Amino acid sequence: MKKAIIIGATSGIGREVARLLAKEGWQLGIAGRREELLQSLQAEFPDGQVKYTALDVTDADAPTRLQTLVNELGGMDLYFHSSGIGSQNANLEPEIEIRTARTNGEGFVRMVTWAFNYLKAHATRENRGHIAVISSIAGTKGIGIAPAYSATKRFQNCYIQALTQLAHIQKLPISFTDIRPGFVATDLLRDAHYPMLMKAEPVAREIVYALKHRKRIRIIDWRYRLLVFVWRLIPRPIWERLKITKGK
Repeated sequence: MKKAIIIGATSGIGREVARLLAKEGWQLGIAGRREELLQSLQAEFPDGQVKYTALDVTDADAPTRLQTLVNELGGMDLYFHSSGIGSQNANLEPEIEIRTARTNGEGFVRMVTWAFNYLKAHATRENRGHIAVISSIAGTKGIGIAPAYSATKRFQNCYIQALTQLAHIQKLPISFTDIRPGFVATDLLRDAHYPMLMKAEPVAREIVYALKHRKRIRIIDWRYRLLVFVWRLIPRPIWERLKITKGK
C-alpha cells in the first residue's frame, strides 16, 4: 500500500489532496501547525490509515518530527509539500517579507532536503520515490505587490529543477512534480477577491492526476496555463511598468 507524507494538510489544497489520496487507499502521514485540524482530518478515515504530527517548517526540529512521522507510517513513497504563506505587501513591511522568506525559503529547503535524502536512501527502481511541491504561477514574474511571495516561488521552481538534475547526476530513482496553481480560494487569499478564483476541491483533483502521472510541471488550470504563456512573452521593460494592483 502506497504511503504519502503531506506537509501543510491543515487547510486548503493540502487538506483536499490528503482526502483524495486517503479515499484511494493511501496510508497518510499528515503534518501542519494546527494540531486540532490534523486530528479532525484523521477522524474522517478508518483507524490507522492516517497518522499526524504537529510541526512548523521554520523550526529547527521539524525534520526530527518528520522522521518520527515517517517511522510511524512505516515508510514514505511520496513527499508532498503544501506548506507556504503569502501576503500582498506593497508597503514593504520587513516582518512580512522576512516571515514569507523563512517559510517559503528556509522552511521549504529544510523539509524538501530531508525528503530527498530519505528517498535517496530508500527508493528503488521498482518503487520510485516522488517529491511534489506546491509553488505558484507567481514564480513566473516578479510581482510588485507581493515581492517576497513571487521571489520565493521562483526560488522553489529553481530548487526543484536543481534537485531533478542532481537526482539524474546521482542516478537516483526519484521523480519530481512542481505544481503551479493560479488563484485558489484558500486562507492565503482570504483578504482580497481575485479574478479566475478556483475552488480547492477541483484543484486537488487535478493535482492528484498530476501525481499519478508523475508530471514534472503542472500549471493549474488551463486558463492559467494560457496566462503564464502570455506573461512569459512580455518583455522585461514593459512588465516592470505594468500597474498590477491589489484585488478588492
